Amino acid sequence: MTSQINVRLQLSYPGFDLDLDLQLPGKGVTALYGHSGSGKTTCLRCIAGLERAGQAFVQINDEVWQDSQSNLFVPVHKRALGYIFQEASLFPHLSVLANLEFGLRRIARKERRVDLAHATELLGITHLLQRTPNNLSGGERQRVGIARALLTSPKLLLMDEPLAALDSQRKREILPYLQRLHAELDIPVLYVSHSQDEVARLADHMVLLSEGKALASGPIGETLARLDLPLARDDDAGVVIQGRVAAYDAHYNLLTLRLPGSTQHLRVAHGPLAVGQTLRLKVQARDISLSLDPSEHSSILNSLQATVISETGADNQAHVLVRLDVDGCAMLARITRYSRDQLNLHPGQNLWIQVKSVAVLV
Repeated sequence: MTSQINVRLQLSYPGFDLDLDLQLPGKGVTALYGHSGSGKTTCLRCIAGLERAGQAFVQINDEVWQDSQSNLFVPVHKRALGYIFQEASLFPHLSVLANLEFGLRRIARKERRVDLAHATELLGITHLLQRTPNNLSGGERQRVGIARALLTSPKLLLMDEPLAALDSQRKREILPYLQRLHAELDIPVLYVSHSQDEVARLADHMVLLSEGKALASGPIGETLARLDLPLARDDDAGVVIQGRVAAYDAHYNLLTLRLPGSTQHLRVAHGPLAVGQTLRLKVQARDISLSLDPSEHSSILNSLQATVISETGADNQAHVLVRLDVDGCAMLARITRYSRDQLNLHPGQNLWIQVKSVAVLV
């Protein structure tokens, strides 16, 4: 069986053309990222069959859902997919349990790969089964909507900015559940977002869209670290690192994480995790400072040896973005042009980077 998602789409509207040719991983989470009007939702709707591109080929692992050359078009209701929108769109007159059973009834018993008990436990909604949607918070409603989609045992999960309608507290509430889906279910996910922090926490692969075209497509760590992409110039630009727990300080609630392929460590504020467990981090460019000497007697706990690779201008004329190498791990720093000149930064230069423990996103 082919473990790959192939999507070729050509679609034209007045003032907008979608023209994509993507080969994506057939497992894990792929983020479609871009600003409003870049074509993210249109791409998702074409994959779902809600919009019909004139020229299209859509293959999800071993199933072809559309091939315009052979005039094949599988209708929406026959595509084994789950679609989660910004709003959960639950049936208001039904209990949570009845809403979930509606999703379960859409799939024949012999084809079910996710059962009710597993879905409710995974999304943390077992205690909500007897409530009605109007007695749920926004985050709870969205978790019920995701569970209902999972109960159709989809071969692909489409998520169109599922956190966009939630406030920051509800987003923090639901993100760990989305991470659990990623870790525990073998269902590929296409996740639309314009939030780089969401993408960094959830995605394995990233497609950067602009004006209906893909500017880049690749593993999340490599793509976020590229200085030639507009991502690096965003205010929340940064890199994703998969650290491995080396120690835990219970007194200070600090994890020590070894960087991949390195003997260097980052300490971050976090609850206890077992030694050897991996943890995904996002280190933002604006939270890194550079020094020619190792820091001493500082509140900044992390000081790592690094090498300057390259630099580029930022959206702010006073700033520059510097790409650094830490034992094979790419990092970005946003600093002033004044600091760049004072440090006489140049490719190949060895220095120290400083990262606040409280600034690392986990």
